[in-house]
Amino acid sequence: MQILAEAEDLPKTANIQTQLISLWTAPVVGFVLLIAFVAFPGFFPPMSPTMTADQVAQFYRDHTAMVRFSMITFNLVGIMLMPFFMVIVVQMKRMSTQSHVFAYSYLTAAVSGATLFALADIFFLVAAFRPDRNPELTQLLNDMAWITFIAPVGMVVAQCLLLGLAIYFDNGPRPVFPRWVGHYAVATAIAMTPAAGAAVFKTGPLAWDGAASFWLRNIAFGAFIIVMFFVLRSTLHRQAVEEGVTE
Repeated sequence: MQILAEAEDLPKTANIQTQLISLWTAPVVGFVLLIAFVAFPGFFPPMSPTMTADQVAQFYRDHTAMVRFSMITFNLVGIMLMPFFMVIVVQMKRMSTQSHVFAYSYLTAAVSGATLFALADIFFLVAAFRPDRNPELTQLLNDMAWITFIAPVGMVVAQCLLLGLAIYFDNGPRPVFPRWVGHYAVATAIAMTPAAGAAVFKTGPLAWDGAASFWLRNIAFGAFIIVMFFVLRSTLHRQAVEEGVTE
């Protein structure tokens, strides 16, 4: 009987361990992404949509190496945030009072968002691939890169709303996440929504270099990752205690 009990505990232990490993990749990946973000010379301050074709072409000629470094790093490391989001999916599936629809929808939104992020990186890299090309073509690639990087927030907004809805429906005696996390997820979705205007506006807070589209969007996303890291760490500890994996 003792052997059977130990055998039953092994999957539970492995489940917690794999989730913890996936969770702790987030600080490492986040640190590398922060380096790449700071290294990109077009983020501080953000490049303006009103720059002329010649100015954009000159930017890529002057900063070819750093553009390549930052965007290759984004391209290689950005996808490694997926294990972090998958921990959220696994925890959403533990919610007893709702189906797995929200969890699987969250998974789809996360994968779609990662794909768009990779496309933005590629557009920046293509713009820097031949910095001596026709300035108007470089400007076109730069527009595509920036709009793809900033404007398609629908997937991230959907992630936050789906998480919030799942938490609101989780009305069992032992909710997986505290209810305030649902409120925070919805607030994050609201904060990121204005960035969709970057595909339309060339000036003001909704332009891709604006306070709402660039700064609020990116700060809200980074803050969400940080907050959810600590929430998930606490949730995993509670799950381990409830399942008898640890005390």
